[in-house]
Amino acid sequence: MGVLAYPGMSVFETGIVTEVFGLPRPELDVEWYDLRVCAERPGPVPVVGGATLDTPYGLDVLAQARTVIVPGVPDVTADPSPELVAALRRAHRGGARIVSICSGAFALAGAGLLDGRRATTHWQYADLLARRYPAVRVHPDVLYLDEGDLLTSAGSAAGLDLCVHLVRRDHGAAIANAVARRLVIQPHRDGGQAQFIEAPVPPDPDDDRIAGSLTWALAHLSEPLTVARLARQAHMSTRTYLRHFARATGTSPIRWLIDQRVRASLALLETTDVPVEEIAATVGFDSPVTYRHHFGRAMRTSPSAYRRAFRAVAGASTADGGEVQADA
Repeated sequence: MGVLAYPGMSVFETGIVTEVFGLPRPELDVEWYDLRVCAERPGPVPVVGGATLDTPYGLDVLAQARTVIVPGVPDVTADPSPELVAALRRAHRGGARIVSICSGAFALAGAGLLDGRRATTHWQYADLLARRYPAVRVHPDVLYLDEGDLLTSAGSAAGLDLCVHLVRRDHGAAIANAVARRLVIQPHRDGGQAQFIEAPVPPDPDDDRIAGSLTWALAHLSEPLTVARLARQAHMSTRTYLRHFARATGTSPIRWLIDQRVRASLALLETTDVPVEEIAATVGFDSPVTYRHHFGRAMRTSPSAYRRAFRAVAGASTADGGEVQADA
């Protein structure tokens, strides 16, 4: 795995990548990622705050990685260098998945990789990305988008959501949840969730009541849950609860519940042979048909196909001595 360092960068987005993929995780008992920080020119890279990052790895190493992450660009109004474009195209042709965080989408777009594809970036750059690269299908109101071989995220903390999503793709829900616990973040935020919330941390005691209702709901997913029941847990009227919920989370209670139930089912699909019909009931869907519908919308596959694919990847990893092939 290679992550790009560039002059003038904020180390936050790069720090997200190194925190998730660069630290050893022996407690997880899986082959972890081999991360390399790469620059267009190996050596010292000046970063925000007057510090310098020094790396011996260049674009040749980046182009050979099986996962390439671009955490930003130095100037969203300028084209990426021909050398970076060549490295990104070479990596993509070789089968690598290419990932951007925040303004990094401009490098992917400048390399032509996003033509005809969905992509996102930080909300303040979305209009510019759409104007500069009209062939890109820009979605400005999401946290991240997974197009398989090309993944893009909004700015800052949304990059953390995307990195944990990559861990989930490679190692499954249980390992991703363990990493999230280590990072002290929630295991999953839906990529389609709004990236810009007017009051993300409102100084309002009602926010604690919303959080308490979510914690309660996670412990009762198998039960019939309605907005009215959640509102009672928060000691609010339904109308007040809906307003505070949207302000605190950027989504609706029903959408949040559906997402949590789908995510709760992943570990059961990955680690058990329980029939899909029983899994649907266990995580709170009223019927297998409803479960399959919402699972398909969230995961772009069926529960059975997800189980087969996960087992195939796990089997290949065991055959290869435990190394997950996407790690690089």
